[in-house]
Amino acid sequence: QVQLVESGGGLVQAGDSPRLSCAASGRTFSSYAMGWFRQAPGKEREFVATISRSGRSTTYADSVKGRFTISRSNANNTAYLQMNSLKPEDTALYYCAATLHILLTTTPDGYAYWGQGTQVTVSS
Repeated sequence: QVQLVESGGGLVQAGDSPRLSCAASGRTFSSYAMGWFRQAPGKEREFVATISRSGRSTTYADSVKGRFTISRSNANNTAYLQMNSLKPEDTALYYCAATLHILLTTTPDGYAYWGQGTQVTVSS
């Protein structure tokens, strides 16, 4: 089992470039593929990005491709989401998640472990 804690959210301006962090504790971090999801008020939770256990493979939602970058440090047990060129429509509660699945998955059902989320609010 792994415990996840997100940080780095807050109120930002459109065009800003904050970085979210997801600190993991418990079972060996490198055993998990990691994902980032987000949920805006009144909407379903949606996939943002995922990264393989080694960090060599990544997948992004079309809405963030070219603006967001997912990465990880297995030495520091942390996953990151670098967000560039933020837009008001990126406003949401951002969650990190972990899965033991080998293949990258983009659906929430594929992840067994979740953090509590960190709010990102983008003002125009």
